[in-house]
Amino acid sequence: LLLEGTPVRLVGQDARRGTFVSRHAVYHDRENGQEWLPLGNLSENQARLAIYDSLLSEYAALAFEYGYSVERPDALVLWEAQFGDFANGAQTVIDEFISSAEQKWGQRSSVVMLLPHGYEGQGPEHSSSRLERFLTLCAEDNIQVCQPTTAAQYFHLLRRQIRRSVRKPLIVTTPKSGLRDRRWRSPVEALSRGSFEELLGDTSEAIDASTVDRVILTSGKVGQEASVMRDELGANVAVARVEQLYPWPYEAIAKELARFPNATELVWLQEEPENMGPWNFVKGRLYEALGDRFEIRRISRPDEASPATGSHAIHAQEQNMILAAAFAPLEDKPADFV
Repeated sequence: LLLEGTPVRLVGQDARRGTFVSRHAVYHDRENGQEWLPLGNLSENQARLAIYDSLLSEYAALAFEYGYSVERPDALVLWEAQFGDFANGAQTVIDEFISSAEQKWGQRSSVVMLLPHGYEGQGPEHSSSRLERFLTLCAEDNIQVCQPTTAAQYFHLLRRQIRRSVRKPLIVTTPKSGLRDRRWRSPVEALSRGSFEELLGDTSEAIDASTVDRVILTSGKVGQEASVMRDELGANVAVARVEQLYPWPYEAIAKELARFPNATELVWLQEEPENMGPWNFVKGRLYEALGDRFEIRRISRPDEASPATGSHAIHAQEQNMILAAAFAPLEDKPADFV
C-alpha cells in the first residue's frame, strides 16, 4: 500500500515495539537511541507511514483516530488496543460515532479497530474483546466485523479495506497466539494472489464429503483448534470457519454446506460463554436459513457473568471440554455445553 501511494497510520498502546498485531515496527539503536522505521524507508516516492504509541486513554485515542479517518479517506487508519477488553473505555465513541455516524449524519469512516481476542488462559480482561457488543450494533451494513485466521486472510482484509469503493469501519479480532502459532502462517503465494474469503471451507483430504453427517461452523481461534482436534481424532466431521461475521456470509455458508449432502447436524462452536460471543447474533440467521435441513446446536461455555476464568488450569479444562463436546456423539454431550 505504501509503495502504491496509500498512507498508513497505525496507533496503539505499544504499537511501535509491536507486542500485539505487528512485530518490530520501529527499531532503536542501543548505542545512540536513534530510531529506524523500516517500512518508512522503502522508496523515495512511497506514501507516509505514521506509527505512534498512544495514551492508555482509549476514549481519547480512538476518538482522534476516528476523526483522522474521516478527514483522510485516502489513508488506511488503524487503532490497536492492548487487549480487546480495553476498547471498553472507548464505548461512547463506538456507539455514537463508529457504528451510527453514517446513519445519523452521513459521515463516513473506514477506521480499523484491531482488537486482540481469544481465550488463552490469561484471565477475564485479556481474553475477550466483547465481540457480542459489536455484533449487537450491526445493522444496515453499518460496520464490518471479521475474525481472520490466517496471515493471508489478515493481509487481504486490510488491503480490501482501502481498495474497495465502500467506506465502512472495520472491527478485526485476532488472538495474540496467532503471532507465534505456525497454523496461522500462509505461503507467500497466498498473500501475493487471491482475496479475502468471508468463509474458509474445510479443505482436509481426510474427510469424505459424501458421508459427513456433522458440520461444525465456528469463527476465530477455536476454529483452528477444532481442525487440529478433528485430525487427531480422525473424525469424519467438517469444520468451516466464518471469517466475516458481519455482514453475515449467507451465500458462502450455503455453498460450503452444499458440499455435504448427507449432513444433518450443524454445530455452532464458540469459546465464549453462551451469553457472549457470536452465538446470540448468529443463531437467528442459522435457524432462518438452515433450520429446515439441519438440527442446529450450540457448543460453548455456559452463561457467565465474567468473560473468562482467572485460573489457567480451569481455562484449559473448559477449552478441552468444549472441543471434545463438538465431536462427541449427541447423547454424550454435557448439558451445559449443548
